[in-house]
Amino acid sequence: MDSKIPKVGQIVKVLRGRDPGEYAVVIGIVDHRFVWLADGDSRKFDQPKKKNLNHLQLQETISSEVESSIRETGRVTNGKLRFAIAKFVELMQDEAQ
Repeated sequence: MDSKIPKVGQIVKVLRGRDPGEYAVVIGIVDHRFVWLADGDSRKFDQPKKKNLNHLQLQETISSEVESSIRETGRVTNGKLRFAIAKFVELMQDEAQ
C-alpha cells in the first residue's frame, strides 16, 4: 500500500495544528494535498476539518464500516467514527503490550 495516498475510511494521526497526537478518520479527499477529517467527537461529520497531508501520519488501518457507509450513502454517523477510532486505539495498545 502506498503510504502517501490516503483512502476514505483510513485512520490518521494529526501531527500539527490545534490537536496534535489525536486520531481522526479520512471522510473525503479534496486533492493530492488535502483531505477532510472527522473524529465524531470534537470534529463531527457535518463539520469536517480540511487538513494538509504533510501534517498527518497515515496509519495502515482502514475502517471498513466507515468506508462502506460513505460509499453507499455518502454519510457516516459520528458514532461509527468514534467506534472506528476507539477500536484502532485499543488495537494499538494491545500491540504495545
